[in-house]
Amino acid sequence: MTIEPLAQSGSNLIHERFCDYEDRFRRITLRSPGRFMNRQWELVQADTTERLNLYTSIVDQTEIDIRSLLEDRVADDALWTAAKTDYADRIAGMDDRELAETFFNSVTRRIFGTVGVNRQIEFVHDDRQPASPCPTESVFKTYPLTGAIEPVVRKILSDYSDLKIDYTALEKTMPRIVKRVEKRLGEMNDPTQPVRVEMIRHIFYRGQGAYLIGRVVAGKKIVPLAMALLNPSEGVVVDALLLDSDGLSIVFSYTRSAFHVTVETLCELVGFLKSIMPAKPEAEIYSAIGYFKHGKTVLYQDVCRHTAECTDGRFRISPGKRGMVMVVFDMADHEMVVKLIRDRFDTPKKTTRRKVIEQYDFVFNHYRVGRLIEAHTFEHLSFDRCWFSDDLIDHLTAEAGQTVHLIDDRVIIDHAYLERRVTPLDIYLKEQTNPKAKAAVVDFGNAIKDLAFANIFPGDLLLKNFGVTRHGRVVFYDYDEIVPLTTCRFRNIPQARSYMEEMADEPWYAVGEDDVFPEEFSRFLGLSPGHRELFLSQHADLLAPDFWIKAQDEIRSGHIRHIRPYHPRYRL
Repeated sequence: MTIEPLAQSGSNLIHERFCDYEDRFRRITLRSPGRFMNRQWELVQADTTERLNLYTSIVDQTEIDIRSLLEDRVADDALWTAAKTDYADRIAGMDDRELAETFFNSVTRRIFGTVGVNRQIEFVHDDRQPASPCPTESVFKTYPLTGAIEPVVRKILSDYSDLKIDYTALEKTMPRIVKRVEKRLGEMNDPTQPVRVEMIRHIFYRGQGAYLIGRVVAGKKIVPLAMALLNPSEGVVVDALLLDSDGLSIVFSYTRSAFHVTVETLCELVGFLKSIMPAKPEAEIYSAIGYFKHGKTVLYQDVCRHTAECTDGRFRISPGKRGMVMVVFDMADHEMVVKLIRDRFDTPKKTTRRKVIEQYDFVFNHYRVGRLIEAHTFEHLSFDRCWFSDDLIDHLTAEAGQTVHLIDDRVIIDHAYLERRVTPLDIYLKEQTNPKAKAAVVDFGNAIKDLAFANIFPGDLLLKNFGVTRHGRVVFYDYDEIVPLTTCRFRNIPQARSYMEEMADEPWYAVGEDDVFPEEFSRFLGLSPGHRELFLSQHADLLAPDFWIKAQDEIRSGHIRHIRPYHPRYRL
């Protein structure tokens, strides 16, 4: 075979694998309506895991097949340049062309172990435009709002034919729905403009919830309109109504597993969602609807664009207490932080580099309910040296020299995690006014409980291992000691048999590797006396084994608790 036909064969193979990925992704997604209506919650989580691992599985197989096809020419730059050109022709005009390009790049990076970006054989868009905020009606259906609100709401619900609405329950909640929509319309404050509701045609499914996502449009003003549905045994009910971007942004949070939603035109769907959550980065929107790899691509493009455009900022060590396992740095005016595994871990940490990576993989694959930050794994990052001060370079090479290398004028990072920036909880409680600090203290306990019912025990419950999002929600981000809750053995501390035992430096009782003593938690939380009193008034049950054992029993019984992704004030 000459180079050109071989390049075409390689391009065709990658294109076929991408089409296979899309087909299988869609088939998993299409199970969601049946899972929801039949209340098959265990299968919902199984589908989530299957779809999450689908991309890597297919890229793995594609790499094997490409190496077999190309043999000794597998690293031929000229061949791959020709393959890229042929592949571009194959995907031209596709609605999801960007996804196809990301897939091609994933394969080339596997083959070449690319450091930074290889523009010759990768698809790179320095001038990438954001998704359009004006999608076509292939994405949504329009409902003119010219009179009473109730008939429009009923029409919207009836048009989603997959749902079996409990109309008895709807009669009770309808007045509240109407009242809240009327109030929001009044706040839009432009009676001269015609008003319409635009609802995305397909339902968003996740966990035990289904979500109808839309927007109210009056002239140039746009506000979200989202109905959160549950399916108890009596039939589908509208549990909550969200009419503001902040509330909806939390539903689409980077701390949650992805929605399952049928996508016809991806860029237009992303544009619609961006129009009702303008503060949410596009990368997070892609991830929130299941396209994690492309979300990662968009995130990297955003970071590169930011460093190219920024004229007065450099990377810095992130604020907060020094981590025992990770080095964390960021750029002050960007929302992401970069985490690197240290070469050596401080005492008393007894973990290993491999174990830390496994912990992050565990979090990626676990069903997330709003308390675990999404960590994007990157390999072979390359940054311009000018973005690092000499002090930062010295610190990174001293603490993570196995990961960070200097090559000419570039800083090469072999392995890193990029996460959304949050304020460490210990810093937040010192900086915030009393009402916000008190709310965070209470939500700290809520976060621990949500994690428990999702079969997660954080290991370290120190304040510095938790953070507060821009919406004031407490989340967990220190994963090096995270374990499934069901692997722990929760115990009371045995009573000392003598004063000498009680005052001894070492415990007077045997402690197994998986033993946890909840009554010790209060000594390690690090709360001020006032905050500790507030915490215990709401969450004293966390300091006794009973809570934890009951949570374990619930998980082992197969019961899956629904943890709502919205504040109680949105409920009907």
